[in-house]
Amino acid sequence: MALSKSDIVEVVAGKISLSKSKSEEIVNLVFGTIEDGLKRGEKVSIVSFGTFEVKISKPRMGRNPKTGESISIPEKKSVKFKAGKGLKELIR
Repeated sequence: MALSKSDIVEVVAGKISLSKSKSEEIVNLVFGTIEDGLKRGEKVSIVSFGTFEVKISKPRMGRNPKTGESISIPEKKSVKFKAGKGLKELIR
């Protein structure tokens, strides 16, 4: 089972007695702040939870598995998450 964004909104609403619409604003603000930091190329660290970071893979040469032809693979950005000590201990 996966925990969705709407599930998080419901939990926030219930825990701090807010309407779902206000809770959704807060959740969107938190996620948006993380996204904005990553767009600017910043690391986003949340103590005891983890760190989000944009990693760039270098461009490289690859091979088409069907034809064996060499192809150029451009650089690619991806988001990496490294769990913090508190989160690691929580799931053990």
